Amino acid sequence: MTTGSGTVLVVEDEESIADVLAIALRYHRFEVMTAGTVRDALSLAERTRPDAALLDVMLPDGDGRALGRELRVRRPDLALVFLTARDAPAEIVGALGFGDDYITKPFDVDVVVARLTAVLRRTRPADVLPQRPPLRYGDLELDETTYSVRRAGRTVELTPTEYALLRFLVRNGGRIVPKDQLLRHVWQYEHTPPESTVVETYISYLRRKLDALGPPVITTRRGVGYGLA
Repeated sequence: MTTGSGTVLVVEDEESIADVLAIALRYHRFEVMTAGTVRDALSLAERTRPDAALLDVMLPDGDGRALGRELRVRRPDLALVFLTARDAPAEIVGALGFGDDYITKPFDVDVVVARLTAVLRRTRPADVLPQRPPLRYGDLELDETTYSVRRAGRTVELTPTEYALLRFLVRNGGRIVPKDQLLRHVWQYEHTPPESTVVETYISYLRRKLDALGPPVITTRRGVGYGLA
C-alpha cells in the first residue's frame, strides 16, 4: 500500500467522482479536502494550505485552468494535476505549461493516486517535512508543526484525538459536519454502531477546554452534526 504524505485539495463538481477520489486518497493516507466550485476551492486553499490540488477543468462557476493559475500565484510550490474529459493535444500542452500533470477522463483511480504521488516526489524533497502555516478560525490557532492549539493567545492542552477533531472542524470552517463524517475522518470508522457516542463525548471534552477561554465556539445541529460558530 502506498504511503501518502500531505494534504490534497480535490476540486470536482461531480460528487460521485469527488467521493471516489477522496476515498482512494484517504486509503493511501493522504489528507483530503473537497470543493465543487472555484469559490470554495480558493477559500479552502487559503485557509488550509494544501500540498497538491486535483482540478477538474470544467467547473460550474469558472475554468479549472484559471483556478490553477490563481492557486499557483498564491502558492508557487503547490502541485497541480488537472482532470478533464478534454484530450485535444492543444488542451494538454496548454495545461502542462503551468501544471504538473494532466489526466483525462475516464480514468483509473489507482493511476490518479500513483501519478499524484509521483508529482509530489518531484516537487517536494523527500527528506524535508512540509512546513505548514497555522490553521486559524476566529481566535483559534492550530500549529500544524507542533500540533499545539492556542485560543485568544492562550495555550489549550488537547489530546491527539481532541486535536484531530478540532482540526477537522477548523478545516471545514463554519459548515456543519455530519456525525458520520467525523467518525469516518477522525476515527477512521467505516461502519459504526448507531448507539456510539464517541463524537458527543469528545465534543464535550473540547467544549470544556475551549469555552474556559472564551465564548462557546462549537455549535450543534441536532440530528445532523457539529460546526464552529
